[in-house]
Amino acid sequence: MATEAGPTSVKAPTSGGAPVHHAPKGVGEDNRVATQGRWAAWLLAPTIIALSVVIVYPIITAVVMSFQKDAGLDPATGLFTEGGPAGFSNYVNWILQQCPAPGGGTVECPPGTLGSQFWSATGTTFFFTIVTVTLETVLGFWMAVIMARSFKGRSLVRAAVLVPWAIPTAVTAKLWLFIFAFEGIGNKLFNTTVLWTGSEWPARWAVIIADVWKTTPFMALLILAGLQMIPAEVYEAAKVDGATAWQRFRMITLPLVKPALMVAILFRTLDALRMFDLPYILTGGANNTTTLSILVINQIRQGFNAAAALSTITFIIIFIVAFIFVRFLGANVVEQQTGAGKGKK
Repeated sequence: MATEAGPTSVKAPTSGGAPVHHAPKGVGEDNRVATQGRWAAWLLAPTIIALSVVIVYPIITAVVMSFQKDAGLDPATGLFTEGGPAGFSNYVNWILQQCPAPGGGTVECPPGTLGSQFWSATGTTFFFTIVTVTLETVLGFWMAVIMARSFKGRSLVRAAVLVPWAIPTAVTAKLWLFIFAFEGIGNKLFNTTVLWTGSEWPARWAVIIADVWKTTPFMALLILAGLQMIPAEVYEAAKVDGATAWQRFRMITLPLVKPALMVAILFRTLDALRMFDLPYILTGGANNTTTLSILVINQIRQGFNAAAALSTITFIIIFIVAFIFVRFLGANVVEQQTGAGKGKK
């Protein structure tokens, strides 16, 4: 006799016993997915709340403060004012390098004032970023290629290479400050009399050398991780086909390590754009080594709201650089991993 199909199916036992009832296919899996989703939400909630308190709230507060005037003496009346809405004047003053005039309004900031240093600090920041990241990428790639080979004592070499990166930046800056002293190790070693932190270009190169020494191991570590993902069989096949060492490097190593390389360059670029402690301890920001972060800290001592506007401008610059890397230079590691996962299915 035929029966209507119900929500569950009944299977007759083959050797006696009670019938076996089976739930519709997919019901248990849906319940499991829903349960996992709820657990994931509960487990992620503390982290999301912490990130909101530590990151989102300060950003929103800084943006709100940037549209307020700093409290102080009114140049026109000489009376103390509580501030108030400023509109975009804080941003305009920084970008156009305008300072309050004694009789009211604004004038071009005199040389030496903080307001006159915005574009020079921006240029210095990008100069440090481009030079240090370029040197660190080249040296880091070279170190990663060496560490990727099999040789006796490789683990010891890897551990030793990471020592400069593990040292706190403030300690690194003090260390190199002693090295670059007039009677320090640097001048004694090369028999020179360079005043490293007393003039513009020696001071700049002192910052670059110290930063490259400290951060190159970080680049080498990330690039090494990418190199170890390349199968050895690919190189063996290329050797069989007669490819030279340069051809293997150009046609195999570079294309396959590009995702890890671009992510390493992105991380290091964003870090260099926020450079503060190394040049601040080495030179105090003198001799045209003032970065945007140093300028923000100096402005905080004179007015929080103007400093908030400058920090917001710095955040926008860093965001634009990160967007360019992710959108146009292939540093979107999340999208690449997703695409690779879909390709395997």
